[in-house]
Amino acid sequence: MSSLPFELAAATVLGREHARAGRNNQDAFWARASEHGLAAVVTDGCGSGAQSELGAQLGARRVVEGALSLLGRQVPVESPGFLQQLGADVLCFLQALSGELGERAIGEALLFTVVGAVVTPEHTLVFSAGDGLWALNGDVHRLGPFPNNAPPYLAYGLLKPGAVSLKANCLRPTAEVDSLLLGTDGVSDLAGLAEVGPLSQFWREERYFSNPDALRRRLSLLNRESVRADFPARRLERVPGLLSDDTTLVVLRRRQERA
Repeated sequence: MSSLPFELAAATVLGREHARAGRNNQDAFWARASEHGLAAVVTDGCGSGAQSELGAQLGARRVVEGALSLLGRQVPVESPGFLQQLGADVLCFLQALSGELGERAIGEALLFTVVGAVVTPEHTLVFSAGDGLWALNGDVHRLGPFPNNAPPYLAYGLLKPGAVSLKANCLRPTAEVDSLLLGTDGVSDLAGLAEVGPLSQFWREERYFSNPDALRRRLSLLNRESVRADFPARRLERVPGLLSDDTTLVVLRRRQERA
C-alpha cells in the first residue's frame, strides 16, 4: 500500500428528487492506494439515462484502476500522455461494455462525468470530464454548468473519436497539498446551503476521518425529511431534505497526529 501521508473520507447520498421519482443514486466514487500512489474519483451518471448508475459505478472503478496501472508501469502522472492513456483505457473498457450490452447502452447506462485525482510522492494531478467541483487547500473550483445542462461525457468518444477527453485541472507538488476535495455537481448545491456551513468542515473536522461512517451519516441527515409543527396554523408540515441532487464527495487531507 501507499505510504503517502494522507487520510481519506468519502460518502454518497441519494438526492431528494431521485428518491421521489423512485430512482437509484446515479453517483459513485472509488479510491484506492498502491505502492506507487493513490487514485480517487467521483462520477455522476447522466440523469436521463435509465441505468446511469451502472456506468458511474463501473466507470469510477475503471478510472482508478487504470490510473494505478499506469503508475505501476512508470508512466509519470505529470506527463501529457498520462491522461491520454487513461482516457483511452476507460474508453476501451466502455467499448467492450457496449459490445456486450448493445449500442443503446451508451445513452442508457454509460454516460457519466468524472472528477478525479492521482497522488504520487512527487505530484498531485486533478482531472475531470464534465461538471462537478474540486477544492485544493481550500480553494474551490466549480466545473460547469454547461449549456442545456448537458456536460461532456467521456463515452461520447465511442460515438465520435476524440469528442471528449480527460482534462488536467491542476498539477501541484504533493508536498504543497494539505487538503483535496472531489465532488459531483450535487456538492456545488451543498456548498450554497447556509444550513450546511462551509465546505472546509469536510477536511478540517476530525470526526470525518476518525469515524469511517461519519461523512455518510452527515449527508444522510442533511437529506432526511422531517416534520415540524406550525402552531399558529395548528398543523404539521413536512420539511424536505436539503439535497435535491445525488451528492458525492471524496476528501483527502494530510494525516494529522491524534491524541
